[in-house]
Amino acid sequence: MGIILWIVFGALVGWIANLVVGGRERQRQGCLVSVLVGVVGAALGGFIYRLATGEQQHFDFDFPSFGVAILGAVVLLLVLRLVGAATSSRRDRDRW
Repeated sequence: MGIILWIVFGALVGWIANLVVGGRERQRQGCLVSVLVGVVGAALGGFIYRLATGEQQHFDFDFPSFGVAILGAVVLLLVLRLVGAATSSRRDRDRW
């Protein structure tokens, strides 16, 4: 897959993952962040897929790869949200 398709694929995956994780209270993120979340999420999704099935996921521009990438991006955003919540509560607690 060419670099342009990776950018488009990553942007779509990052945007959809942000919609899934954020719901009505979602934070807006820029195009670059969406692309990074999508590409890193695709790699994470491929890793999760390989752990779960033992098969290697080949990323083509198709629906199974899209689903695996969205799963990875959602997991990534959830982990980042949990880490952000833990550090902000720690900062608030240390402040007092």
